[in-house]
Amino acid sequence: MDAHQARLLLVDDEVAHLKTLERLFLKEGYQVATATGGQQALDLLREQRFELVLTDLMMPDIDGMDLLKLVQALQPQAEVILMTAFGTVERAVQGMKEGAYDFVPKPIKRATILKAVRQALERQALVEENRELKARLADLEEERSVVGQAALMREAVDRVRQVAPSDATVLITGESGTGKELFARMIGRLSQRADKPFVAINCAALPESILESELFGYEKGAFTGATQRKIGRFEAADGGTLFLDEIGELSPQVQVKLLRVLQEGAFERLGSNTPTRVDVRVVAATHKDLEAELREGTFREDLYYRLNVIDIKIPPLRHRIEDVPLLSEHFLRRYNEKNRRQIAGFTAEALQAMEAYHWPGNVRELENVVERAVVLDRDEKIDVDDLPTQLVERQAESRHITIPLGTSLEEIEKRVLHETLKMTQGDKKLAAKLLGIATRTIYRKL
Repeated sequence: MDAHQARLLLVDDEVAHLKTLERLFLKEGYQVATATGGQQALDLLREQRFELVLTDLMMPDIDGMDLLKLVQALQPQAEVILMTAFGTVERAVQGMKEGAYDFVPKPIKRATILKAVRQALERQALVEENRELKARLADLEEERSVVGQAALMREAVDRVRQVAPSDATVLITGESGTGKELFARMIGRLSQRADKPFVAINCAALPESILESELFGYEKGAFTGATQRKIGRFEAADGGTLFLDEIGELSPQVQVKLLRVLQEGAFERLGSNTPTRVDVRVVAATHKDLEAELREGTFREDLYYRLNVIDIKIPPLRHRIEDVPLLSEHFLRRYNEKNRRQIAGFTAEALQAMEAYHWPGNVRELENVVERAVVLDRDEKIDVDDLPTQLVERQAESRHITIPLGTSLEEIEKRVLHETLKMTQGDKKLAAKLLGIATRTIYRKL
């Protein structure tokens, strides 16, 4: 790591020795903060980020071993080097077993301490590079998870790419199982905050009392069982992106606090009257019709307009049936690998059944169906026998109609049109795609 970018925290209760170390590392180009004891170091660790902590082992208030544990809790990315006198070498060795990078004996030699710090920072850089590489690989996998060539899907993806670089609040709407969180993560990944935290919380999964403390945190003693301060999701996401899934489930009380954060960038932890300021980009999602919630008075109008600066609508799977084969192949590859199978693909009959189904559970349901088929399949391809009963029954119902001989062409056309609309639950765009005609033709014939 570049010395000009590395920030060191030097901790020693011997002030003269501390000053000597400070001059040495400043001369070498490092950014330096100093503390004359463990408590002062702890305060600095809560306020600033450090790449390395160089601490004396024996100190009167918080010794080096305890400070090591505190660094691991507060800033786990930071390396720790212990400085030890002759009689405490055994404790320093124990410190290395517990996570310290190295120890250096006193009196400190200039070459020894500089080498130890440089090597610790080089190791940290390698660990960070490895972490970023894994994150990029995960991002690539996530990028591939947003699969689809349907026009509605391309429109949604294009919208994400357009709005992601801004700091505007985004509201993602769509039925359950359509992949709203995937789109939220894509926004975070393509934003200017990509190297900052992406924190997600499902507002429907937690009771109101717990949700409020999860979002905003609490102080020690705020309620029974609050034995220490807890950092909420807003603070955890400071500088990055916070994804609020199922935002329509928020209680009125939490809606008020959320509105204040969006307006002022500040909130109070439970049990505190002191505002905590954060810089967070909010991406929210819901399967509910929030405009209907406004009319019913269950969702605040001012909060809705704060959230809905940019809206992105994720189409249900039944509106992009042409993506079913693509998604199916995508999930087949995933679960082939996961289950160590080598299934080659789907039979034409299986794909027909899957394309005829209306997918009330959307992409999540399709993924479950493919995973089930991969586990149960006995040959090289997934056939209708490997699919759930409801898909096969739906195909039988939706793919066949009986028309007596002698029926006029006009009546046949009418029957086919009405049965197709019944199969698509009235979706004229989807019916037109299945029939191979323009949507306006359906309107005209109706």
